[in-house]
Amino acid sequence: MGWTAEDVPDQHGRTVVVTGANSGIGLEASRELARNGATVIMACRSTERGEDAADEIREEVPDADLRVEACDLADLDSVRAFADRLADESIDVLLNNAGVMAIPRSETADGFETQFGVNHLGHFALTGLLLENLTTDEGDPARVVTVSSGVHERGEIDFGDLQGEESYDEWDAYAQSKLANVLFAYELERRFLTAELNAESTAVHPGYANTQLQFRGPEQRESRLRMAAMKLLNAVVAQSAEMGALPTLYAATSSEAEGGAYYGPGGLANMRGAPERQASSDRSYDEETARRLWSVSSELTDVTYDLPEPKADASAST
Repeated sequence: MGWTAEDVPDQHGRTVVVTGANSGIGLEASRELARNGATVIMACRSTERGEDAADEIREEVPDADLRVEACDLADLDSVRAFADRLADESIDVLLNNAGVMAIPRSETADGFETQFGVNHLGHFALTGLLLENLTTDEGDPARVVTVSSGVHERGEIDFGDLQGEESYDEWDAYAQSKLANVLFAYELERRFLTAELNAESTAVHPGYANTQLQFRGPEQRESRLRMAAMKLLNAVVAQSAEMGALPTLYAATSSEAEGGAYYGPGGLANMRGAPERQASSDRSYDEETARRLWSVSSELTDVTYDLPEPKADASAST
C-alpha cells in the first residue's frame, strides 16, 4: 500500500508553517500535522477563510495547536509583515504550498505576472525572510518543502519575458512557475550544502488531486464549459486531496526523505497513489538556469539570502 498519513511520525515540539493552509493540499497537510502534535502556523491570504479552516480541523482534532496568520503571496509587503511577526520564532518546517493555476493574465501588487509572482517569487521571498528562523545547529535538520506540479515538465524559464508581457499563455505561465519551484528547491539545497547548514530543501508534486485549484481559471474566465470539464476530470481522474497531500507530508516528516529530492505519487502516470522518489524534468537539473533564476528572483523581490553560491561539487540529488 505504501506510505500513508498513518505513517506520519510524532510531531510534538515541532512548528510548521503552511502557506495556502485554508484549502486543498495545505488544509489536509495542516490537519495531519496537527493531528500528530505539530504547532501549525496557517499562512493564508484570507484570515477569515483561514479561521474557518482551523475550525474545521478542530472539529476533528480538538486539541489541534493552530494559529492563523495573514500572508498574501501576491503582495511582498504582506509577506514581509508575516515574516516580521515570526521574527523570534523557531520554525522546523516551511511548506511552500500556496498557488494559483492557469488563470487569465493579471498582476500582483508588485507588478509581477500573478502565477510567477505567487507560485515562485512570493515563496522565494518568504523562504529568504524566514531563513534565520529555519536554520539551527542542533537537532533534526529544518526542512523547506516546495510544492510543484507534474506540469513543470512542459515548463521553460523565459528570461526574456518572465512576466508574460509580450506573449501570455495561461498553461505555459503555470508550467514556468512550477519549473521555477523545482529549480528553486534544488538550488536552495545546493546552497544549504555549501554553507553546511542543518537544513534540507525538497520539491514535491501532488499528482492530480481534487482541490479548488483547478477551478480558479474557469471561474475568472466565467467559462461554464471549462468549469464543467474540470468538474468531470476531478470526478473521474483525480485522487482525493488527502492522497494528494501525502508527498508533502512525506517530505516534511519522514526520516527517509532526503534533501534535493523530488517526491510524487507513484501510481497511474504519477497522478495518484502513495508517494515515492521520482526524477523531475531535465530542465529542472540545469544549475546555470537555477543560478540565474535565483539572481533574478533576488533582484525582483529585493530579498537576499545569507547563503554562499554552491561549490562545483555541491548538487541536489538526482
